[in-house]
Amino acid sequence: MNKKILHLAIPNILSNISIPLLSSVDTAVMGHLDSPVYLGAIALGSIIFNFIYWGFGFLRMGTTGLTAQAIGANNNKEVSAILARSLFISIFIGLVLIVLQFPISQIGFYLINGSKDVEFFAKEYFYIRIFAAPATLSLYAFHGWFLGVQNAKYPLYVTLLVNVLNIILNLIFVFEFGMKADGVALGTVISQYIGVLFSLLLIKKSYKNSLNFQHFNSIFQRDKFEKFFKVNLDIFLRTLLLIFTISFFTAKSAEMNDIILAANFILMQLWMIIAYGVDGFAFAAESLVGKYIGSRDNVKLKMTIKFSFLWGISLGIFVSIIYLIFGREILELYSKQQEVIEAGMNFLMWIIISPIINSVSFIWDGIYFGATETRKMLYSMIFSTIFVFLPVYFLTKDLLGNHSIWMALVTFMIFRGFTLSLIYFKKIKPVIFIKNK
Repeated sequence: MNKKILHLAIPNILSNISIPLLSSVDTAVMGHLDSPVYLGAIALGSIIFNFIYWGFGFLRMGTTGLTAQAIGANNNKEVSAILARSLFISIFIGLVLIVLQFPISQIGFYLINGSKDVEFFAKEYFYIRIFAAPATLSLYAFHGWFLGVQNAKYPLYVTLLVNVLNIILNLIFVFEFGMKADGVALGTVISQYIGVLFSLLLIKKSYKNSLNFQHFNSIFQRDKFEKFFKVNLDIFLRTLLLIFTISFFTAKSAEMNDIILAANFILMQLWMIIAYGVDGFAFAAESLVGKYIGSRDNVKLKMTIKFSFLWGISLGIFVSIIYLIFGREILELYSKQQEVIEAGMNFLMWIIISPIINSVSFIWDGIYFGATETRKMLYSMIFSTIFVFLPVYFLTKDLLGNHSIWMALVTFMIFRGFTLSLIYFKKIKPVIFIKNK
């Protein structure tokens, strides 16, 4: 079981970590320019795209669970149909986002208050990057489907190609052509579409004989679409609440000053690195849990859950130690501005303790996705956001300043892990294991 988990998790970890590392390169490129304004622009622009893209993250998460259960049940016809449905929905949503780009930006920048200079460059960034929407969402669908068919290597290949190309293009556009945030956005657009073409080539190479799209009616069956959207609506709402907490965090940072905004944004990159790292084991759990539920194998299902937690928490402990020992050196990689580094050091303690705390809820996420128990995940997120995150912030903000938003975020993650654990043992575990007998 450890071999199976690692076979899926290691490529996922490498793939996942490359995502925040790309964001980190964007941050470092902007952070080494002559003003924190450019870094703030990337931060504000990223909030809007977090709302957009994370909100549609169900195109990966829902696709993985449904595909894995179809694989476990040996239903190859449905495996093909799920890929077609996911890509159809991804492209449609992406085109709608491009059409609605102006009202989206107007609402986004109205809700997020940054300085005038920061907002100017953030809008430049937004109006270029939005054209990557169909490609970005299609990559979510490809990624989720590959994981569902127990192939973690292809998402790694695609993600590495996209991110390495993105880094190269960003460096060229910014340092060779003198572009700023607009150069970072353009590099993202080009690399995303190349990633889609590469994904199609991988599918043609390895799956053209097993996929069957001739049964058009099976792809657009009403009951299948209803199930897809039922599972994914819960994921969508759950993800919106998660995005809300991260965006609320950044918005409150922007209200303080540009230095705090830049420091918090750098620290958030470190927070996200462990999120994406542990998610490698969460993705493995999602794929295997879905497969073993589909094949009704309780023994392997229990082993998957047990060892996924052991690996995820161990990785969290390791990263916490790294942040504790090399905190300042890591911050100096992101910015040459001493006031930003010193501000980051004042709040580094929250980043040091976060990896261990966050790993619990991240692994639960994977287990819930694989079991398609998405409604109960939504309940946990609603409670943790409304009754924990917001009250902690508003009760402590006048006393603790910037520490209050970090305390709210960490407490939010603690209660996410607690409620997901409670719901699983009370509601989900008895049902799954009785059903699989």
